[in-house]
Order: sequence, then structure tokens, then C-alpha cells
Amino acid sequence: MTITAAIAAELRDVTREYGLGNARVRALDGVSLAFPAGSWTAVMGPSGSGKSTLLHCAAGLDRVTGGRVFLAGREVTGAPDRVLTDLRRRTMGFVFQNFNLIGSLTAEQNVALPLRLARTRVARADVRAVLAAVGLGDRLRHRPRELSGGQQQRVAIARAMVTRPAVLFADEPTGALDSASARTVLALLREMVDRDGQSIAMVTHDPAAAAWADAVVFLSDGRLVDRLVRPSAREVAERLATLEAAPC
Repeated sequence: MTITAAIAAELRDVTREYGLGNARVRALDGVSLAFPAGSWTAVMGPSGSGKSTLLHCAAGLDRVTGGRVFLAGREVTGAPDRVLTDLRRRTMGFVFQNFNLIGSLTAEQNVALPLRLARTRVARADVRAVLAAVGLGDRLRHRPRELSGGQQQRVAIARAMVTRPAVLFADEPTGALDSASARTVLALLREMVDRDGQSIAMVTHDPAAAAWADAVVFLSDGRLVDRLVRPSAREVAERLATLEAAPC
């Protein structure tokens, strides 16, 4: 079954539980959420609200306990690992908070890695073009230890983008950066949406980062509780503070 091309990824009545018996924890509780194509959605909520679990389930990195998940127009619920791996390589990119670059490889080699893993022909010109697009055309041969935190995160974004994914998932992409580097990365993501029509789903704890998105959705105790469209950082911070102050 497929979904409309206007939706990059979708969760329908998704639950995700961990553990057994009395130790069972429900991280997601009946979440239904669509990430529009060509748009940037930020996911926020108090600590332990299920933000990262939601992102991992939407990206097909974590299997759901119940409900259905669609990625780039295809249902991935219960798909075999081989099919999931192939679909992820072709349709999604994932940016981690801690970059996850390989220290022994140059920036150019790190960006080419997804293509090599997918056994796709690696066109050096394409890899260099992606690095140039994130402002690192002069850092091709630099290894991660020779780059600043913001530069490393831009290499990670280039690596996620080199396969031209239908949707880019980002888990706290600015959490390990200073404020100047964070603004540079967020401006890059905004440009990718506005100029290239990229679809982005981002988890963040930072209201200032969330305010760059087109919409912000809020989780609490594994449930979707609110949505703001093009909010200011202040509006996001006030809504988040209300959720964090709510009794358990």
C-alpha cells in the first residue's frame, strides 16, 4: 500500500513498547503523525517523552509494537530486514547528534560511504558537489579531527544527502554545537527545504532550533499533544515549559 506523494513519512496509531511484564515501558502510545514532503517538522517534548523513539520508528530504524509506518510512499511495517535496509539506503538520510563520522576517513570518503555500502557507483564529482553545497569544498581531504564541530556536522549532513533521500531525519543535530555553528547548520537545513524541496524531520530540545522549522509537534508521555505552525522560539519555549511543569 502507498500513501500520497505529499507525505514524506507517516505513522498511523503507532505504539512502541520495551521490556517485559512489570518492566514494560510504552515509549509511544497511539501516535499518528505525517511529515509533509518539502517541509521541515520539529519534534519536541520533555525528557523521556518518546521523541527519539518516534524518529527512529518513522525512519524504519526501530520496529513498532503496533500501528503502521510509511516511508517515502511505501509501508515498511513488518518488512524484512533486507527490504528495510535497501529502502533506508535509497530513500532516507539520518543525521546524528554526535556526527558518527569515521575518524580514519577524509571528509570526501565519509560522504561517499553510503554509496559504497549500497554498492552504487561513486561519482567523485557528485560527492564533491554535495560537500561544496554545505560549504566544505575546500575540506575534502580533512579528517574529522581536523574539522570543527560545525564542520563535522556539515560533513554528516552531506553524507546523509549524497543519496538524494526523500526525507532527512535529524536527531538533535545541533545538540553538540556552539551557538554560531548551530546557526550555520540550521541555516543550511532551512536552505535545503526552501531551495531544494527537501523533507526534514528533526528532534530537538532547543526552542531556538525548533523555530527554524515549518511546524513543531509536541510529545508528552509518548502521546502527541500539540502542534504549532511557524512559531517563534518564545512560543515554543512557553509550550515546552507548560509540558515539563505538568504533573506526571
